[in-house]
Amino acid sequence: MNEYIEFTNNHPMLVGSFFAILTLLVFNLFGSRMRGYNVASPADATTLINRNDAIVLDVRTDKEFNDGHIVNSIHIPQSSVSSRINELEKYKHKPIIVSCRTGSRSGQVCSLLKKQGFDHIYNLAGGVMAWQSANFPLTKS
Repeated sequence: MNEYIEFTNNHPMLVGSFFAILTLLVFNLFGSRMRGYNVASPADATTLINRNDAIVLDVRTDKEFNDGHIVNSIHIPQSSVSSRINELEKYKHKPIIVSCRTGSRSGQVCSLLKKQGFDHIYNLAGGVMAWQSANFPLTKS
């Protein structure tokens, strides 16, 4: 035990960095569960769409959406979601997969929807870029 204390005293930056990285890893693994929504891979998303009649909510900008989007997705830009939340009320008890370009903006929208009482929220892991990388189709408006 004395060796650990001596090591910690001799290398405080190294020990601090270790605990910082450990904290980030734990948050990455369990963060979505703590926030109240799940993460869905593109394959998981297609299963949810086909078997559970999930809705895809695309929160990218108009230009990004028009360049290509998941078939039958509902488009509400992230900046407008809070003011247009009433458009989603009829889907409150259905699975909703939120997508953006890479999965970061959609995470913020997932948190907002969860706070508004939506039951089954999923963040598309990797966003539309991961969808494309999996060779899943996009459509243009």
